[in-house]
Parts: sequence; C-alpha cells; structure tokens
Amino acid sequence: MNVRTYEGGAADVGHTADGPALRTGRRPDPRIARLVAEALGGARDVLNVGTGAGSHRRPARGVRPVASSGSAPARHPALLPRTVDAVAEDLPFPDGEFDGAMSLFSVHHWNDPAAGLREVRRVTRGPVVVLTRAPERVRDFWLYGYAPEVLDIEARRHPPVRALTAALGGTVTVRTVPVPLDCTDGFDEAYYGRPEMLLEPAARQASSAWSFVDDGVRERFDRALRGDLASGVWDRRFGHLRTRPAYEGSLVVVRATP
Repeated sequence: MNVRTYEGGAADVGHTADGPALRTGRRPDPRIARLVAEALGGARDVLNVGTGAGSHRRPARGVRPVASSGSAPARHPALLPRTVDAVAEDLPFPDGEFDGAMSLFSVHHWNDPAAGLREVRRVTRGPVVVLTRAPERVRDFWLYGYAPEVLDIEARRHPPVRALTAALGGTVTVRTVPVPLDCTDGFDEAYYGRPEMLLEPAARQASSAWSFVDDGVRERFDRALRGDLASGVWDRRFGHLRTRPAYEGSLVVVRATP
C-alpha cells in the first residue's frame, strides 16, 4: 500500500505524485507513507478526508476522497474516483460505511476538528488514522529562533493531540513520526538538517504558515539565517543535525480503533 501526498499536505492511498505537488515541494515520502499504511492495516475501503489539490498517474482503488469545493481539484482525471464535495463535519455516508479512514496534514484546516473526527468515526468501522503535528512540540524546532512568528502560527493552527484522541474515542495510540534527513515532503521540519533549503522561497511556500506573515518577517529570517550560515553560528549550534538520519519533532500519527 502506498500513500501519496497532495499539494497542501493531504494524502491518499494507492497513488504516486504528479502535477502541482511536485512543483510546490509537497511530495510523498515513502517512509512516512509506510507508517500511515501500516496504521491502516488491512483496510481496503478507505475514506480520505481533506484530499486537497493534486493529480495522479494511476487510478486509486478502494479510496473515497472527500474535500470541500474550495479545496477539491479543479480538474480530476476521468479514471480516478470523483472527489465527494463535503466537509468533515457533515459526511454524506451511512454509519460504518468504510473499513478505514485517514486525514493527513488536514485536520488543522477543518472548521471544527473534534466534530469532524466524530463524524469520521461514525462512518468508519475500522481504524481512523490522522497524520498531524503536535502543537506543543512545534516551537522546539530550531527555526523558532529565526522565524518565531511562523511557528507560532503553526502551533496555534494545529489542535491539541488530546483533543483529537478524545473526539475519536475507542483505543487510541499516538506515535511520533521520524522525519528522514532527505525527506521529500517539504514541510519545515523536513529541512532540519538542510537549512540552506529554507532560504529558497519555493521551499518555504510548501508550508502555508509562511503565507500568513509579512515580507518583513521573511526578510529578517533570510538575513539572520544567511548570516549564521556564513559565520558558522548555525553549524556550531545545530550542525550535528546535518548527519542525523532522522528527526523526531512534532509530526505524529494518531490511530484510533473502536
């Protein structure tokens, strides 16, 4: 089972990346994908809530994508399952319709994450898997010393993990996801050991929090990080991360079974 990440950070099963996701730096990392696939277990009929924009090279089998009309792809290849235009808080499916469900990098975009997860639980008889960020860990990343406004936004946007587990109910496990050094899914922690990448505007654009800060924040960040890289300050403080195989930061997988 493969998991594919869409532009904007949502994901699906049985896909490979193509189109806008490649251009914005949000490409699936197969190691993170495997953790999600393992959490879904043997689920075959899977609901994917919050699919975002993107395209595919081959059809999805056993996956029902759901997104609101504001985020659903404008063009959808004919061979793929049509995205259901709906919001997580009001899913148009009967109780227990799906073997499994997932929401990947999506719950922080929902109007009411708790209500949305209760609705996902209602229509799912098997595991519900949520890939998200633990907000209390977001500010631990070295980027906070250079662009605190960006990580403050990220921390405020992501609901507390305890709120997600309470909404899902049942038996819940929370697993920290190791982010590989060469991670291809370009959210900010993916560059924990490659700081030069975050000097590229295209890399920063992969994380939507950067769009909520003004040019002054971005310019200050650029000057400070460039200066510390040139002087060796960054490497004296964080250079050990350049060779660390994986980073355990704020990325977590929440898995709930009834």
